[in-house]
Amino acid sequence: MTGKIVAVSQQKGGSGKTTLSAHLAVALQPLGRIAILDVDPQGSLGEWFEKREARLGEEATGLTFRTASGWGAKREARTLARDHDLVVIDTPPKSDLDARYAVEAADLVIIPIQPSPVDLWASEATLTMVERENVPALFVLNRVSARSSSAKAVIEAIEKLGRPISEARLGDRVAFAASMGIGSTAMESEPGSKAALEALAIAMDVKRRLDV
Repeated sequence: MTGKIVAVSQQKGGSGKTTLSAHLAVALQPLGRIAILDVDPQGSLGEWFEKREARLGEEATGLTFRTASGWGAKREARTLARDHDLVVIDTPPKSDLDARYAVEAADLVIIPIQPSPVDLWASEATLTMVERENVPALFVLNRVSARSSSAKAVIEAIEKLGRPISEARLGDRVAFAASMGIGSTAMESEPGSKAALEALAIAMDVKRRLDV
């Protein structure tokens, strides 16, 4: 049975794609074999995995890691899906071509978005790709401040577009950056914390939408 492929895509840099990709991959490990595919030339997911491997050992990361670019992203994702239950792709910002191949391969596209109009505008290119390939998409609010008043406006704007947005969201929490810096996740470094519970809630929403 072929595994599912999730592409985390957003044209705006600094949207939290890599953090969300890593947390989804680790949170969904109970599904079985999980692979992560870094298509971003910046290589942040690869750096995270290297730190994880150095800390835990090669056999204890719980993940398979690969890189690809251009049309190779689609091919590599589908190859990984043959013997993995889930493949999570971290796509590059500002690169329609590389992101497009990842979207073409995906069963679901996750669009992380900070609660700001700028992030919403930047999502238009990703939505265009999603619509062209007829792939289901899910917006996920990221770096939401407890004092933020802009999240509601962004949610309403997304709903007007007729696109689903997860009820779960990632707060603006130090735990995410701190855990990523050591090749970990909030679930592992601070289990039971608000950050950990938020990431798990998003993962469960993704799992439900993938029907796995």
